Amino acid sequence: MNAPTGRRIRVAVVFGGRSSEHAISCVTAGSVLQAIDREKYDVVPIGIATDGRWVLEADDPARHRITGPGQLPSVDGDRAPAVLGDLDVDVVFPLLHGPWGEDGTIQGLLEMSDVRYVGSGVLASAVCMDKAFMKIALQAAGLPVMPGITVTAREWADQEVSVHTRCEELGYPLFVKPARGGSSIGIAKAHGRDELAAAIEGALAHDPKVIIEVSAEGAREIECGVLDSSDGSVEVSVPAEIRITGDHEFYDFEAKYLPEEATQLDVPALLDEETMLRMQGLAADAFRAAGCEGLARVDFFLMPDGSLVVNELNTMPGFTPLSMFPQMWAATGVPYGDLVDRLLTLALDRPTGLR
Repeated sequence: MNAPTGRRIRVAVVFGGRSSEHAISCVTAGSVLQAIDREKYDVVPIGIATDGRWVLEADDPARHRITGPGQLPSVDGDRAPAVLGDLDVDVVFPLLHGPWGEDGTIQGLLEMSDVRYVGSGVLASAVCMDKAFMKIALQAAGLPVMPGITVTAREWADQEVSVHTRCEELGYPLFVKPARGGSSIGIAKAHGRDELAAAIEGALAHDPKVIIEVSAEGAREIECGVLDSSDGSVEVSVPAEIRITGDHEFYDFEAKYLPEEATQLDVPALLDEETMLRMQGLAADAFRAAGCEGLARVDFFLMPDGSLVVNELNTMPGFTPLSMFPQMWAATGVPYGDLVDRLLTLALDRPTGLR
């Protein structure tokens, strides 16, 4: 699809949102706003405040940065209201992380409005956001996932003893996660029964459904980026590895976004060719199994015995300066600006309606 004669392609960059990842979405938007080609695109920044108000936000990348611990950016809900239908945009780049954005909700709104957008559709977005259903989809396709259970707030309140029993059958240590969260918010590692209750309560504060998984002890955490194309083919980036170098026991929120010394990113990861090709093949298989479109980041555990386990798929991975997805594609030969342009071009080429 080409822009109407006489004007640039109009892109609505939507960010913020109501989830606990509001600030990270703002940081992602700042990076995209800085990189997008202004000679080709007319950009309309739209912020969604934490209370759900849509506003016309500042087109200022510097406003959307983490400046230090506790200094997180947010959408100013008092700005002029934004009505998407009145803005006459050609394509939407929904840079929303977590529920009420990455989970199929905004995708459904855009589908109903017959507006093209970057990324996966309603079903794939919802499935990949909900780790319980993501695991079901991957297992149905024969892909390996970590053993675990799903616990709802009702089950925890009514069947606490049963939950403890099921967890003991899995074996400690265990990771407890909000089922529909991201950026490692609300995740805790429980080394025994005495830590499990606090971990579950912490995760339930973010989501009434939690995932409890066996810890991949001794595993390496390695990721791949995936892009599709208008002809249906899939391209996978070089893998990258996250190594914790600070005092953090796992890759939590602070290790991801705050002190740079907390992690070491190896891009590309130091892998033998056979393992790299096997991982890239599994990444493409997982992308297709979940029905993803546009882009995704596929996270793996490389176990001590050399086997690979799919940890999760992220259908709108972060685009912050520290984010792995753009770094992996830069190492594969797709610079940041080209990556943004490729995603927008792909979205413009995709037909609206059922596909």
